[in-house]
Amino acid sequence: MSSSANLPVIDLRNPDVDELRRITHEVGFFYLTGTGVPDGQPARIRSLAREFFGLPDEAKQEVENVNSPHFRGWTRFGTEQTYGSKDLREQLDFGPEGEVIDPPVHPWDVLEGPNQWPSAVPGLKREVLDYLDRLTGVSLRLLSAWARSLGQDGDVFEPVHGSPQPLLKIARYPGADSGQGVGPHKDIGVVTLLHLEPGSTGLQVDVGQGWQDVEPVEGALVVNIGEALEVATDGYLKATPHRVLPPEPGTVRYSLPYFYNPPYADEVPHLALAPDLAAQAPGAGSDLADAPLYAVSGLNSLKTRLRSHPNVAERHHAELLAADLDAL
Repeated sequence: MSSSANLPVIDLRNPDVDELRRITHEVGFFYLTGTGVPDGQPARIRSLAREFFGLPDEAKQEVENVNSPHFRGWTRFGTEQTYGSKDLREQLDFGPEGEVIDPPVHPWDVLEGPNQWPSAVPGLKREVLDYLDRLTGVSLRLLSAWARSLGQDGDVFEPVHGSPQPLLKIARYPGADSGQGVGPHKDIGVVTLLHLEPGSTGLQVDVGQGWQDVEPVEGALVVNIGEALEVATDGYLKATPHRVLPPEPGTVRYSLPYFYNPPYADEVPHLALAPDLAAQAPGAGSDLADAPLYAVSGLNSLKTRLRSHPNVAERHHAELLAADLDAL
């Protein structure tokens, strides 16, 4: 049986930047309070999600992701992969509402476009778009605090080429005796914000002491560093491995992970750290040596979608599957 991770807490209303720097250098996971997200909003989204996931598959096909060249919509149970292994969940993926770029100028332009909204759950669109906006604001405030904690200007992570391109997943994990809800991994983006369902279990983190449970904390989001921020600080900030186990048989868990990504054309800056901090930066993790991040944010997002959703990639983007992204 795993133990519970004793994660620290940061209050976004008045963050202690020295403590924030220490936590994300040593641990990479923490609880965030004082975000301004209305207390009942995640519960409302989960309630709407239950309505959608309770529909027969024939009805959910209206918004199936294979209909969307932009990787938006419903992913059938067991069709998303983490490092080649099947994840035991079904989910909805949403991003900012956008216009189709036709013809695309850059490879990542295929990710921009409209969401697919289920007609049977009309209240979902308003709640999801509002939640995306709120968590993007939280992310930018948090990134400003990180920048200041590292001796940088507070606006060093501000978007340059347009608006951020976050991703919100609404995931349903049915109970199972074995298998992975999501396999062990580090997030590829900048920062992840997660609202855990009260009373839920399954999220585990490895901070050097084996797999430990991350428990829900009322009024708090769970925050973890992505690999892009690890690379930006030459490994000083730590992207921590984590996984999701399926819930007990006969139960269901709903999860709302939000992934902040800068505008697709932006490059995450490489920060020049003060000598005392640079001396503690070990370089990016060894896993990144085998699959290095691209300088441009959009290529990282594209690589992840192509790998995680092969059914969408094969239907809409066969030419990108065959391409060398390094040469694009």
